[in-house]
Amino acid sequence: MKKIDVLKYDQIAREVFAPVYPLIAEQIVQNTGIKEGICLDIGSGGGYLAIALAKITDLDFYLLDCSQEFLAIASKNIADHGLNGRAKTLHGDVHQIPLDDCSINLVVSRGSYRFWNDQRKAFEEIYRVLAPGGMGYVGGGLGSSEIKERIFKEMRVKYSEWCDLMEGRRKNNVQTLNENLRKAGILTYEINRDDTGLWIKIIK
Repeated sequence: MKKIDVLKYDQIAREVFAPVYPLIAEQIVQNTGIKEGICLDIGSGGGYLAIALAKITDLDFYLLDCSQEFLAIASKNIADHGLNGRAKTLHGDVHQIPLDDCSINLVVSRGSYRFWNDQRKAFEEIYRVLAPGGMGYVGGGLGSSEIKERIFKEMRVKYSEWCDLMEGRRKNNVQTLNENLRKAGILTYEINRDDTGLWIKIIK
């Protein structure tokens, strides 16, 4: 991803998507019940989801991204929110997560799964790093139909190309997700598609 793309994406995340992260953080806690331990945020970008989760849980965090530029932004955001003692950035890729087996209590990711080159491998890696009793909450969405409508309206005015991209990516094949989850050896999971978006809950 080019630098200008990173900066533009971060600006959108800060200015337009700001209401999304606290709402999704609440939904993650409601759906998993996990508020302690270690959380891995995959494709963390500037770290906004992890920061929102940090405000309502006692979790510690790894923010994983393959872009050093995003991680530099995330590091600044971590410091600005006084989270240096609870959150660390981690350069790496979902297809080869640089963490030990069974070391993570909660894996979260908003939006990154659409860009994975190999879904099966990515799910294998998520399951590998999850501790027994841990959960994954992975997917995409804007939290509610009201927020989605408001964001799409604003984005159509400011960044019309983004809306075209999102419309093209909305048609996520649930059957393909099911197949890749099973191929990854994950048998206990749920896929939910509703006003909050499309979310996969993985249970180990």
